[in-house]
Amino acid sequence: MDFKIAARVTVVLALCAAMAATLMVLRGNGSQDASSPRSAHPGGEPSIAELARCRSIGMAAASDPDCRTAWAQNRRRFFGTDTPAMPAPERFGSPAPAAVSP
Repeated sequence: MDFKIAARVTVVLALCAAMAATLMVLRGNGSQDASSPRSAHPGGEPSIAELARCRSIGMAAASDPDCRTAWAQNRRRFFGTDTPAMPAPERFGSPAPAAVSP
């Protein structure tokens, strides 16, 4: 009688392992259409390689249109908005307001 129970448990465990392996294979081989907008940037975020390239070129990235696009997409994904994270460049050159004495 113990042999029958052990055999049944073994069969159930083998079936569970086979189903788990099948699910893992099916999830891993999900193909995407080339026209899908998610194929260029999985998850909707800009390419990690593009952000790394922008980080590596330093201050030149501020005038690079590809970096600006990648940053805008990253902000939109992170904050859920298109508002810039930093003040506009023309505000950097403006003088500080004068202190008013009472």
